[in-house]
Amino acid sequence: MATSAHTVLDVDSGGGAATAAAGPPVPYLLSFTDLSYSVRKGGGGVLSCLPSSRRRRHSNRLASADAPAPPDAPTKALLDGISGEARDGELFAVMGASGSGKSTLVDALAGRIARESLRGAVELNGEPLHGRRLRAISAYVMQDDLLYPMLTVRETLLFAAEFRLPRALSPDKKRARVDALIDQLGLARAADTIIGDEAHRGVSGGERRRVSIGTDIVHDPILLFLDEPTSGLDSASAFMVVQVLRRIAQSGSVVIMTIHQPSARILNILDRLLLLSRGRTVYAGTPAGLKPFFSEFGDPIPDNENPAEFALDTIRELEHQPDGAAPLADFNVKWQSMHAALPAADSKDSKRCTMPLELAITESVSRGKLVAGSGSGTASSTSVPTFANPLSVEVWVLMKRSFTNTGRMPELFVMRLGTIMVTGFILATIFWRLDDTPKGVQERLGFFAMAMSTMFYVCADALPVFVQERHIYLRETAHNAYRRLSYVFANAVVAFPPLVFLSLAFAVTTFFAVGLAGGGGSFLFFVLIILASFWAGSGFVTFLSAVVPHVMLGYTVVVAILAYFLLFSGFFINRDRIPSYWIWFHYLSLVKYPYQAVLQNEFRDATRCFSRGVEMFDGTPIGAMSRAVKLKVLDAISKTLGTNMTANTCVTTGADVLAQQAVTDIGKWKCLLVTVAWGFFFRALFYVVLLVGSKNKRR
Repeated sequence: MATSAHTVLDVDSGGGAATAAAGPPVPYLLSFTDLSYSVRKGGGGVLSCLPSSRRRRHSNRLASADAPAPPDAPTKALLDGISGEARDGELFAVMGASGSGKSTLVDALAGRIARESLRGAVELNGEPLHGRRLRAISAYVMQDDLLYPMLTVRETLLFAAEFRLPRALSPDKKRARVDALIDQLGLARAADTIIGDEAHRGVSGGERRRVSIGTDIVHDPILLFLDEPTSGLDSASAFMVVQVLRRIAQSGSVVIMTIHQPSARILNILDRLLLLSRGRTVYAGTPAGLKPFFSEFGDPIPDNENPAEFALDTIRELEHQPDGAAPLADFNVKWQSMHAALPAADSKDSKRCTMPLELAITESVSRGKLVAGSGSGTASSTSVPTFANPLSVEVWVLMKRSFTNTGRMPELFVMRLGTIMVTGFILATIFWRLDDTPKGVQERLGFFAMAMSTMFYVCADALPVFVQERHIYLRETAHNAYRRLSYVFANAVVAFPPLVFLSLAFAVTTFFAVGLAGGGGSFLFFVLIILASFWAGSGFVTFLSAVVPHVMLGYTVVVAILAYFLLFSGFFINRDRIPSYWIWFHYLSLVKYPYQAVLQNEFRDATRCFSRGVEMFDGTPIGAMSRAVKLKVLDAISKTLGTNMTANTCVTTGADVLAQQAVTDIGKWKCLLVTVAWGFFFRALFYVVLLVGSKNKRR
């Protein structure tokens, strides 16, 4: 075991975390002292990586580094000297009205606020808690249910186990852990039911919330943070969720959650409360202490009223006063000082942690805590690996999950295939069997421009994919379930197979119907350049989906930029006619390279003739005259030039067409390679955006 960064324990089919070894509980004490956090009032909103619904919900309390306020802007304290303690085996609940700072406090404890922005100390068993160690032993459950809709409950938890549990743990033991977790969460009856969404019926809201919790606790973390886990649930479902959290705490975890307005039943199973108002503590203690606290404050709680509701209503009323809830916060300081001087009546309150943190983690792992990769017995930061599995395993699991989810929604691929087939059919019937005449040349140019630009426009359907998965990605990477690079690789691999089928479908529909030249070799290249266009287009759209996190705005940007690409592709204006100050955009145009490649594929034969004798007068005033007149003019030209030009003399070859269109600067195979390279380039940019823009931390 000393040679591995991962600690592997034996998990039987019925055990999991619930069957920890007998003996006294491993003591954990999470303490936080004088936590303060302020933002500038003139600053930006939330991090751009949050989903739009979350952005609206949190816009009143988050600040962003990418939209800084003026340095002299006034600040607002979201946390103002908050202190407290949370212990293993207890449910620690943070309460308060909207804007009180409860979610900010949990974010601070979970390491989701940049260390340079947060003042105060957060310690576990007396040791500072941050960085890789914190991510390895903790989990953060967001308020939203962030799940793939077409996976079953069991599959969702199994994939989470594949991410969070080390590869050294056998598949049977991972399944045993998931089975134990399903029992612990009370999900046995819904284990084989899909999660569901608006279009597919699945589990209930309470079950969905418990699955969300399960995906983050599959490695049985020592610290569990939850942002309003009962939000949006009916009283029965909310009570069941809190009961589950109670069992998790009793298994040896420190559980800290925010809760808006708990029912009396929920309040009775909470162990500790921390009430906030505008970033200050107005009460800290047990639920049972609410009545004597408010009684001594001079506002006793009626016997028939929920103490939590009364406390929150009282705080709201005070917040409308000129001094706000400051009198209650000041009274709380006196109350805490008075009770700290009294002998502790509760043995749990008098418990003090003396076990060093690394030793406590090691002991927890030996008793059944599945904390992947912690507990090597040393205090160095290198004892906690950043990720539970190597990159190859992460990519494989991500691919398998994505294929499983999308495979149960075949209608999405059928719609894409139908769009391509319909587009190909329309183009094939419009440009049916083009002839080798000057008009045929112009019609071919129009077909190629339309076909190649269509490939990129069709790729716009990739835009909602990451926009919809963004919140799942953020949740899973916040505590290092997998690498961002793994997500980029898996995203590219999963997107590729459908593109092959779409490319073949379009090529088969159009190539022979339009009458393109070259036979089998040209057809194969036509398929490859279409596939390369799809690859580059999907990479471009995927990159934009990370930059522009709104579907409708994203579509607008995609359509506009693709229109510019088409404009500078060389179809509307030849390369040698583009002004020098715009020529750089011509070489940046994604449409240029496939358009130029298919032109060279079609017109590369220098012996193929596209204009003979009198056809050279088409489109000129002479073109409207009789054939006899044209022959006379042609004879006069022959005498002038000293050549013999007849009605069948070839005037324009394929090479001439390429020269006229100024597409001779890059060969067709280089165009193919450049198009493929664009696809890789945009996926590299996609990774950079994920790396830079998804820090999951407030500034």
